[in-house]
Amino acid sequence: MSTAITSLTLEVSDPAASESFYESAFGVGSQISARKADTPANGFRGFTISLVAGRPSTVDSLYETALAAGASTVKPVQKGMWGYGGVLQDADGVIWKLATSAKKEKDPSAPPTREIDDLVLLIGASDLGASKRFYVDHGLTVKRSFPGRYAEFDALNGGIKLALYPGRAGLAKDAGVSPDGDGPHGLAVNSTGGEFTDPDGFSWTAA
Repeated sequence: MSTAITSLTLEVSDPAASESFYESAFGVGSQISARKADTPANGFRGFTISLVAGRPSTVDSLYETALAAGASTVKPVQKGMWGYGGVLQDADGVIWKLATSAKKEKDPSAPPTREIDDLVLLIGASDLGASKRFYVDHGLTVKRSFPGRYAEFDALNGGIKLALYPGRAGLAKDAGVSPDGDGPHGLAVNSTGGEFTDPDGFSWTAA
């Protein structure tokens, strides 16, 4: 049976305030929730969350509302080799990447939207190959893979995508932050695959 990631739960200091941020900044309150952290995460958590859109104007809109809701800039939005995007950090230290593969608007006269095409959880895997095999064994299907560099799994039924980067430091470099940090990841991945802990110590719970 194929496994689908239905939602994410982030451990934070003030769940009500954080959930308000997820909805007002990005409109993802139905897919990302919060709970009180027993032991707060310190520094980089070993994961990032990407919101992938179809248009640069959508990225700009999401970026602006996130800043207005209290996020801080890690990387300003700009054109890059692979498209257009930027990186933010919220009050709890969670890293959010906003991106589109489009470098310019196809129709500049079209009003901007806030439509997100994909919500992606990216994990810095200590052993990318071993983690990839682990997730396949737990019902996830590989969508694309570049050995030693990147792996991405299918999102089922409009769920959340999972992607792997090579190592905590590799993911932190991609995000533009220091890899330093300790304590728990502060993340529960809610899926149809049951309860388990993955090779990098992330907790998966039954949806």
